[in-house]
Parts: sequence; structure tokens; C-alpha cells
Amino acid sequence: MTAEPLLVVDAANVVGSKPDGWWRDRAAATTRLRDRLAPLRQRGLPGLPPPVEVVLVVEGVARRVAGTDEVRVVAAEGSGDDAIVGLVRVEATERSCVVVTSDRELRARVTALGTEVRGPRWLALPVEPASND
Repeated sequence: MTAEPLLVVDAANVVGSKPDGWWRDRAAATTRLRDRLAPLRQRGLPGLPPPVEVVLVVEGVARRVAGTDEVRVVAAEGSGDDAIVGLVRVEATERSCVVVTSDRELRARVTALGTEVRGPRWLALPVEPASND
């Protein structure tokens, strides 16, 4: 495999994994997650040497979050889980791929396709300062 490894992040699941007030503004919380994922492009992760293609799959009101040079954002037309499965089916056939989610059903669906799955804590993202909202 010579293609860049692929990291697919279930935005709704990862944002929702920490009770930090994300529900007040889901799009802003997703934007913060996107920005915290950006360094992974050049840093890599265990089993995903750099450079890594980082893909953040968004749904609902978070669909308005734009991608950056470091993080490609895929806006799900319907279910975020279905979008992730479709992405894995098409883009992870010739390269290593890790999906980050704690959703059991999604885990089962992508592991059936031969993709590795990790929980949100595996990302080891820097801690955000507490919000005063």
C-alpha cells in the first residue's frame, strides 16, 4: 500500500463523547473538533504514519462546517453512519484505514469491511479550555 492512510472521524459521535456543552452549538463544536484534528495530517497516529488523509464526516446542522487543507469534511446527505460506510467501501480498499467512533452498530458495519475502528480517546487530542458559557 502506497497511498496515504485514511482516518475517518464520526463527528457527531466524537463531539458527543464529552459533555462539554457541545449541544449549545453543534456546528461550533464540530469546527473545534476539525481544528483539533488538523495536526494529525502531519503527525500521524499509531498505525497511521504521516501524512494521513483526515476525513471528518458531519451531519445535521454541522453540515455547514467547511473543510480545510488538513481536514476534508464530508457532509452526509442522510445518515452519517451510512456516509462513513460508503466512504470506507470506496476509499479504503487500497490503503490502511481507521474509523473513529464508539457507535457499536457503525463499528460492526465497518469492521465487516475489514476496517479498523478506534474510540474517540485514541485520538489523544489536546484538551480544550473550559467554556464560560
